[in-house]
Amino acid sequence: MKKNMGTIDKVLRILAAVVMLVLYFTGVITGALGIFLIVLSVVFVITSLISFCPLYVPFGWNTGKKE
Repeated sequence: MKKNMGTIDKVLRILAAVVMLVLYFTGVITGALGIFLIVLSVVFVITSLISFCPLYVPFGWNTGKKE
């Protein structure tokens, strides 16, 4: 698995995950949308930690440094 995410991409994903979790846990967003946002937040954090986004592969995207 080759890394395909840059630092800015990882930071933005983690910030988005934090915002989504805060919205859920403060009760601003509830129900099915809230559960969807929790799952999406977990995916964002995992992909940020491993620096790999599987959705980038079919499109050939790479936000990391050029080798």
